[in-house]
Amino acid sequence: MPLNLKAEAKKRKIEYFLISFTDLFGVMRAKLVPASAIGDMAKDGAGFAGFASWLDMTPANSDMFAVPDPDSLIQLPWKPNVGWLAADLYMDGKEVEQGPRNTLKRVIARAEKKGYRLKHGVECEYFLISEDGTQLSDERDTQSKPCYDVSALMRRYDVISEICDAMQTLGWGPYQNDHEDANGQFEMNWDFGDALLTADRHAFFKYMAKSIAEKHGLRATFMPKPFSHLTGNGCHAHVSVWDKTGKKNLFHDKKGELGVSKLGYNFLGGIMDHAEGLCAMMNPTVNSYKRLSAPRTTSGATWSPSSITYAGNNRTHMIRIPDEGRMELRLPDGAANPYLLPASIMAAGLDGIERKLDPGKRHDIDMYAEGHTVKGAKKLPLNLLDALRAFDKDKNLKAAIGEETSAAFLKLKMNDWLDYSRHLTDWEREQTLDC
Repeated sequence: MPLNLKAEAKKRKIEYFLISFTDLFGVMRAKLVPASAIGDMAKDGAGFAGFASWLDMTPANSDMFAVPDPDSLIQLPWKPNVGWLAADLYMDGKEVEQGPRNTLKRVIARAEKKGYRLKHGVECEYFLISEDGTQLSDERDTQSKPCYDVSALMRRYDVISEICDAMQTLGWGPYQNDHEDANGQFEMNWDFGDALLTADRHAFFKYMAKSIAEKHGLRATFMPKPFSHLTGNGCHAHVSVWDKTGKKNLFHDKKGELGVSKLGYNFLGGIMDHAEGLCAMMNPTVNSYKRLSAPRTTSGATWSPSSITYAGNNRTHMIRIPDEGRMELRLPDGAANPYLLPASIMAAGLDGIERKLDPGKRHDIDMYAEGHTVKGAKKLPLNLLDALRAFDKDKNLKAAIGEETSAAFLKLKMNDWLDYSRHLTDWEREQTLDC
């Protein structure tokens, strides 16, 4: 039975609920509802004007209702009188097809009918910067190879430990925190889980990190490439498919190459086959392509892929197989939608399983130094426009994610690209003013 939110409010001394949804651009929206009204809201949902968020609606559309999922309840560790709830979107009594959480649940249901259950974990990299967003928050964080720097990590102990303590309180199973490859960049890891659970936690983690950073007079950003000379923010996804009970890992096969089953390689084949179109979902901003195929950073490596290749335990490829029974997709960045990310992974992987796609030969080389020697390896899109065009051409992927979601995403993101294209940059003036 789902939680009784009215009873939970009384039991946990929750005074307000944030009924929340994430739109197609990955922006979290919410209404603050007093606990005295949660009974009706739990049944009918909180009302929103859909046009006011990125969901491809018009002012003429009916009211949109966000119906909270009681099982998603998270009591804000830094403000325990408030409870956060992930919600599913409805309009005129029907699901809003392009709602990202609705989209993920639809893909999950399709997979479960075939006996499959996606589990994943995410590595959410972010920078701690000044409140105005112009510079790193730690002026002493200047090493050319700052990854794992203990001093820089501990100078941000108050922020990092508060976020980690919050995850421990929530029962997420956080197990490590580190200073990442860029100055001012951090990563915090917690246990993997079922796709919807991880997606809700991913969405909440971004909100939590930003909120706690603000408490300390700082700003947390998941922007893919906020500083041109530093490594960008990835959001690597560790993926495995289990049986519908969630007890047997169907990717695991001790006799398989690198401990991965034939089904696992078919799934990998689907990711490889749809990689160009997946870029639109996993690298959804203009800025995303400053991270992909980027020149070498001050640390010596970008840690991001440029080609559609895979390998064993090798971080220079788009996909690596670090251990038996799982794979790491290194394509997604910090702007990836927490719900569309696993939805698109499962959609592409299922297609690979259904069509028994072969991922081809793995290349156990340093792709940064020797990538030019790989014959026939496709390159990832160089910009958002190319990625959107690739996604638009990928009929199987669009159908698997959902035509409504795909159409709305393409329309809004194409408008995003056109808006960027109309922007006049300082570089253009510097290079062509006297042409």
